[in-house]
Formats: sequence, structure tokens, C-alpha cells
Amino acid sequence: MSLFVRVSNKVLKKRFCRNVHTSWLFFKDNKENNESPLKKMLDEAASFDDLKSEHQVWATLPYGETAKIRKQGEYFQKEKKDPRDSTIILFPGQATQYVGMGKNLLQFPLVRDLFELASYLLKYDLLKLCLEGPKEKLDETRYAQPAVFVSSLAALEKLKEERPDAIDNCVATAGFSLGEITSLVFAGAIGFEDAIRLIRIRGEAMQMAGEMQKGSMVRVLYGPDASVGFACLKAKEWAIEKGDEIPECRVSNYLYPHSKIIAGSISAIEFLEKNAKEFKLKKVSRLAVSGAFHSDLMAPALQPVRKILSKINIEDPVINVYSNVDGKRYRNADHIRKQLPKQIIKPVKWEQTMHVLYERDQGEYFPRTFECGPGSSLKTILKQVNAKAWDHCVSIEA
Repeated sequence: MSLFVRVSNKVLKKRFCRNVHTSWLFFKDNKENNESPLKKMLDEAASFDDLKSEHQVWATLPYGETAKIRKQGEYFQKEKKDPRDSTIILFPGQATQYVGMGKNLLQFPLVRDLFELASYLLKYDLLKLCLEGPKEKLDETRYAQPAVFVSSLAALEKLKEERPDAIDNCVATAGFSLGEITSLVFAGAIGFEDAIRLIRIRGEAMQMAGEMQKGSMVRVLYGPDASVGFACLKAKEWAIEKGDEIPECRVSNYLYPHSKIIAGSISAIEFLEKNAKEFKLKKVSRLAVSGAFHSDLMAPALQPVRKILSKINIEDPVINVYSNVDGKRYRNADHIRKQLPKQIIKPVKWEQTMHVLYERDQGEYFPRTFECGPGSSLKTILKQVNAKAWDHCVSIEA
């Protein structure tokens, strides 16, 4: 213990003892007079009324003469907006694409313009690819990501036409993986043309990373007695023994309770599939993807995405946008620029984000939710995370 700490403790102890001794003498004197020390203290205590004497005009009161003195327990409470008058908009990610998406949206204004502008920037006919395929090409990361992005904004145009109040009353937005960029465009943080440039680089970089470092993904369903973390650890150890160049196995998507997506190197994923029962995994299903997204195997895609983000214009979002990386809202443009690339190698914490978005006191109403984009996967997930919020969710499908 340092000299300073010993001296400080000695002074504190001496002061404490002196205060206790003084209090004991005060109590003793009043006890001999058969008078309660507490009563004596209250009787002799000064009040602000005492200061209103003509002979004490020098005293300064804490409140003006006309001020209303607030009683203990009173506090200012901002009037709360009825949650039923507000909306939340969600955007899906890759793997929701299908041949024919966007066909039923061409009747709405600006939809064709969105596809035409995107096609001009991408140097290929995006609308034709969405409507006619082929599926093998549409499923490739470099094509799937722009297709889902533009189709999601097309679904948003439908929502604008049919329920304009849903746009006006939107208080928050979130997107799953790629869908987070759609959310940032909707919130005014990134322009459409810059977003297309970003998504083109992102998709090509992730496609390249998947080809450089072979990996895969599986969806896992399990019960409360399962050992998902231990299973991933053992699978990674197996991948090391098998000589995988980058042995990896981790949860890459948190979907809902007892459902996760795991990404890893080929040997690790095969180990999980063969030993599912040992770890009490109820179902392990391989996903049709070109790489182990949201894992360290995507590291080669980081630098290209960071580089393009440094070149495009990013503004502060006008409504709350929530990050996949930690489930928290973006603070400003600088935060977006720093945080967004991490999403490529970090797990998508979607379940955690849903808890943040829909946390409510018991008996409180939920906002209306609209999922805009291909399919209704996010609505399905929401039902498993928060059934009451799901009751107020509508899918605006592309």
C-alpha cells in the first residue's frame, strides 16, 4: 500500500471517528434532557419562510417570488407518441432472390427508372436478370446483391403508393446483411448511385473471397440442451487437423432462439454435418452460398469495401438505422464509414437487433412493421423473436 493511501485512509478514519463522537455527545446531552435529538434538530432547522423577514433582505432565495416550487417526486415527462402511429421498415439480404422478382412492381412509378439506372451503372440488364434469370447466374453473389437491393427499393415504391403514411411515420429501419445498405439509402445516408457502386464492389469482393478461401454455411436448429459453441470449437479443431488453409467455424447469423447460421471452412462444416447428434443439434442444413459469409474467410473483401466507402458521400441518417455488427443505431456518417465494413467478417446480430427495436413495457402497443423486398423471411424470423410485434408486421414483397 502506498504512503498516499495510508495517509488518506488515516485521515478518513480520524474524520469518521470525530463525526461519530460528536453525534454521540449530541445524543447524550439531549437524552439527559429527555428530549428527542431528532425532534430538536427539526425544531431548530431553518426554512425558507424564515428568510422572508424584513431584517434578512440580504438572503438569496433559490426561487423567485412567483416561481412554482415543485414537490418531491414531481418530474417533467415528455409526452409519448402512440406507437401505433409509427412504423419500422425492414429490408432483407442475399439468398432471398428468385427468378421473376420485381415483375409485379413495374406498374409503380420510378420502379423501371431504378432498374434502368442500376443497369447503366452495372453495365448489364439487371431487370432482365431478375425477371428471366438464369437462376444460377442470379444466385451468384456479384449479381444477387444488386438484384435484391434494387428489388427491395422497388417494393418500397409500392409501399409509398399504397401506404404513404408508413413512410412519413417511420422512426427506425434495419436490414439483414446486404439489407443494411438498403436501410442506409432509405434513411438518406447514402445516395442510390453511390450505393450501387458500393454493392457492386462488395458483391465482387465477397465473390472473390469465397473463391480464394473455400468455405460454406449451414443453418442449425437445436434445443436448450445443445452445445453449439462447443460444436464449433470441435469443428474448428478438426479443420486444423485436416489442414484447412484458414480453419474457421463460428456463428455467422443470429436468427432467433435455437436457430443460428454457422459459417466455416469446408472440413469444419462437414464435421458439423456428420456429428450433429453428438452435440444434440436437431437439424443441420447446408446453404447454397458461394462462401463463408460473415466470418474470417471473408477478410480479403474488407479492403476493397473500405476503399470504396472512403470515396463515396455519406450523410448522417435522418432516422435511426441499426447496425448488424452490434445491434445498436448508427450515430453519424463517420460511424457508418467505420462500422459498415466490419459487417463482412462479423456475425449478423439480427436477433439482438429485433430485441432492441421491439423492447416494450408490458401492455404497451407495438409499431407497425413493413418488410420490403423479396420474400418474407424477416417477418418469419420476427414471429420467433417477438410474436406480438409480428402481429403488426406486413410483407411488401418484390
